[in-house]
Amino acid sequence: MRNIKLILEYDGTKYSGWQKQKNSVTVQGTIEKAIEAITKESVELIGCSRTDSGVHAKGYTANFFTNSKIPIERFYIAINAKLPEDIVILSSEEVPEDFHSRFNCIGKTYCYSVLNRVSYPAMYRNYLYHVPRKLSIDEMKKAAESFVGTYDFNAFRNLGTEVASTVRTIHRIEVEEHGDIINILVTGDGFLYNMVRIIAGTLVEVGLGQKRSDQIKVILESKDRNRAGKTAPARGLSLDKVYY
Repeated sequence: MRNIKLILEYDGTKYSGWQKQKNSVTVQGTIEKAIEAITKESVELIGCSRTDSGVHAKGYTANFFTNSKIPIERFYIAINAKLPEDIVILSSEEVPEDFHSRFNCIGKTYCYSVLNRVSYPAMYRNYLYHVPRKLSIDEMKKAAESFVGTYDFNAFRNLGTEVASTVRTIHRIEVEEHGDIINILVTGDGFLYNMVRIIAGTLVEVGLGQKRSDQIKVILESKDRNRAGKTAPARGLSLDKVYY
């Protein structure tokens, strides 16, 4: 039995998230069908993360087991031939049988992108959160610093799947300004349901003057979801990199 590791990217606009669901088109389900078409086997594709409906990925990792004899250097090419244009396998690699895309992951970097200008975007509208009022980047950067460290992030998650612990470690947050586009890069050991989108929504509220930059620690300590900012739209979020 071979364990095949895939690196892929996808535009999540048309999909109901990564995870396979009944009566919904998902990224996992679409790729599984493509793999089954070339291997003639029923496979279970193991993903590194459950991205939500509308969320994108640039460096997603997944793996599956197969008895197929397709040469490893041809695997990703063969799968791509069966996929729609909004999902692309970037590489395929044979890995040890004990490799697991989710359990072996030690960290991820997400990027949340905001378009800060008066006019709504025509280009890239599916990848940006439009905020027409001017944001204070300096205040957003000050607030971002307060997230770095190990904390209980219960105030920064929406109720969804049950978790054993809401404690997570954020290693780095960067707020980068590129003309009208502001990228919020968040690197951590793991993330709760909607955690990055709530962090982004809170930083936007700080940038708009609706919250103070020195309130972040108080919100974290409160563990109260109602005290954090709104959940920013899914379209601005992309999983950029996974670490092993």
